[in-house]
Amino acid sequence: MTEPAAQAAESDDKPTSLRTVITASSAGTTFEWYDFFVFGSLTGVISKTFFTGLPETAGFAAALALFGAGFLFRPLGALVFGRIGDRKGRKGAFLATVLLMGGATVAIGLLPSYNQAGLIGPILLILMRIIQGFALGGEYGGAAIYVAEHAPANGRGQATSWIQSSAAFGLFGALIVILLTRLAVGNEAFDAWGWRIPFLFSGVLLAISIWMRVKLKESPEFARLKAEGNESKAPFTEAFGRWPNLKLVLIALVGVMFAQGAVWYTSFFYAQTFMERFLKVPPETISLILLTMTAISAVLYVVFGWLSDRLGRKTVMMFGMVLMLVAYFPGFHLLTQTLNPALAEAEARTPVVVIADPADCSLQFDPVGKASFLSACDIAKSTLANAGVSYRNEAGVPGQTAMVRVGAWTVPSTSAVGLSPDVAKAVKASVETRIKAALAQAGYPTKADPKRMNIWGALGVMFVFVVAACALYGPIAASLVELFPTRVRYTAMSLPYHVGTGWVGGFVPFTAFAIVTATGDIYSGLWYPFAFTALSVVVCFFLLPETKGRPLDR
Repeated sequence: MTEPAAQAAESDDKPTSLRTVITASSAGTTFEWYDFFVFGSLTGVISKTFFTGLPETAGFAAALALFGAGFLFRPLGALVFGRIGDRKGRKGAFLATVLLMGGATVAIGLLPSYNQAGLIGPILLILMRIIQGFALGGEYGGAAIYVAEHAPANGRGQATSWIQSSAAFGLFGALIVILLTRLAVGNEAFDAWGWRIPFLFSGVLLAISIWMRVKLKESPEFARLKAEGNESKAPFTEAFGRWPNLKLVLIALVGVMFAQGAVWYTSFFYAQTFMERFLKVPPETISLILLTMTAISAVLYVVFGWLSDRLGRKTVMMFGMVLMLVAYFPGFHLLTQTLNPALAEAEARTPVVVIADPADCSLQFDPVGKASFLSACDIAKSTLANAGVSYRNEAGVPGQTAMVRVGAWTVPSTSAVGLSPDVAKAVKASVETRIKAALAQAGYPTKADPKRMNIWGALGVMFVFVVAACALYGPIAASLVELFPTRVRYTAMSLPYHVGTGWVGGFVPFTAFAIVTATGDIYSGLWYPFAFTALSVVVCFFLLPETKGRPLDR
């Protein structure tokens, strides 16, 4: 062999450094999270652009549902790419995911709006969201496993925590690009066309991610399996058809991932929806709060990953779950008191009551826009829901016309059932005007007053949420990788991860908003994440084994 050829062979055989592995894996994952979070952060603009044919509440709910739809397909991506990763290798699987994710995100920035192309726009948007969710389903497992299979046993928590930090970097990048674009073009232009820029910008990130991942080699654990001819030929059967592995899958799902989905997406997404939709906080203020918390979380993921290498994965994750369980309801009440104190004061001083025949009332939620909400009760409740005002339901006598009682003021509603669209619209506008006038007289604000905001107090509340989310999420990658055997690791860990984050977490904003609009209590949506977190605390405590330091060659 010639000297140059020998040098090339030696270079090819040289192990990839852990720093390079972490950088390349985290950079690609950061990019994919950026893509996903851009959409989640622009839910309000998306609803106006692609669902203008729906009523305001239904349009917003449809956009939240579409955000959740991307998560719905993540378990399918986990199965497809998990099988590829366990049969053919880790590297190829998560290189394919970044290509799919990036292509779909750039395409969203080019889609026609509802006004430009009618239903074609929303249909294409749904398709792109499905592709995004499908791709992200294969991304996380591959990146986490790739890093863990390169890391030393006593530093696995810290090494894989950089994959968790990639979520923070992705969210931070999405928020900063959105904020800079808003400042550059103005809010009006941003809502009209500027929202496309953050999606198109992902094309640059896609090129960087592909370049970095192409340079990687296969993970040493999979390379060992392949050299021995011992890689799994039927990952699905081994992972889900054999009770020892299936039992671990179920424990990981219920004992860890239910809480992960609920805690993380409540902290970083539903809190955003709550501040925007109910507290009427300006978008710039929300972005500032989330940027601050996201920057802090990037550090905390690594801190808690490092702690899990010393204290154990289970101990650190349990701390995060219990902290959030305690913080859910008091934390969101404090957000109201710090960001919109006038609303908190008005709710305490002058509670709102809707008095109506229950038969005249519908659930204030319609993701497909088929319900018109034209009864007297529905018009009254939809007005209050859109205003972010909590109300109590009081059953009226059968046949009674709905009324809204705001302190000393009683506002009768009017039915628009059976009327022409123009007349119905005028009736609804009249009722809304009278209800909003009563709310204003009672001191209910139409938006949060920046002069009365206690930003530091709100940051303190959000910091508690973020500590809980990071303590739970920081050690998860190491815990899941160590929980499953190498032969089916990609498949077995990816499915519970994406069912938990996708189906539980991804639908937190969607489901919580549905509960709020149905009950009239802006805090009632928190029962959804609270219930999943409480279930995980019990299962994790009694059934999840400690995995710190486990060998991976099994």
